[in-house]
Amino acid sequence: MQHLICLFLLLACIQLGAQDFAAIDQSVMDAAYYPSQAPLRSFAKTEEERLANEPKIRVLYSRPLKKERTIFGDLLQYGEPWRVGANESTEVLFMQDVKFGEQVVPAGRYTMIVIPGEDSWTVNLNTELDGWGNFSYDPEWDLASVTVPVQTSDEVIEAVSMALYEASPGVVHLKMGWDTSYVEVPITL
Repeated sequence: MQHLICLFLLLACIQLGAQDFAAIDQSVMDAAYYPSQAPLRSFAKTEEERLANEPKIRVLYSRPLKKERTIFGDLLQYGEPWRVGANESTEVLFMQDVKFGEQVVPAGRYTMIVIPGEDSWTVNLNTELDGWGNFSYDPEWDLASVTVPVQTSDEVIEAVSMALYEASPGVVHLKMGWDTSYVEVPITL
């Protein structure tokens, strides 16, 4: 009897230690950096190039696919909060104080929640971190927000996409798009 108990406990321990890897999510996680070459700065040939590519902004987000669906006004309702992607809440990390729209935001990590509209999106920076989707979104935790006009892409943007680029000296635009809609959010360094 003791041998059976020991064998059972041994098998249970082996089973507990054999964790499977999760399947590949259909909405892969991605990152956008400013400057865009920040992840490659260790390959810089000079110290000046390396310093120029020190990261100032990073956005982590998941990239759901359109898959022939109607996105805005159907899958995503106008006036309802959206995590700007899929899975975990989209996060932005500012490595220095910035102006988000017209509001000064201290360096740090924030979630980004968008309220899409037909003609404009309101983009909110929220201090609630490490959430799934926007289920824990509470506007009381919004630190800053900006409303920007929706623009129309000439081509369908199949996967949620983000890019950070210098629009003018000291002003970076966070470009976010899906389907045929995109917006550009000004961030002043």
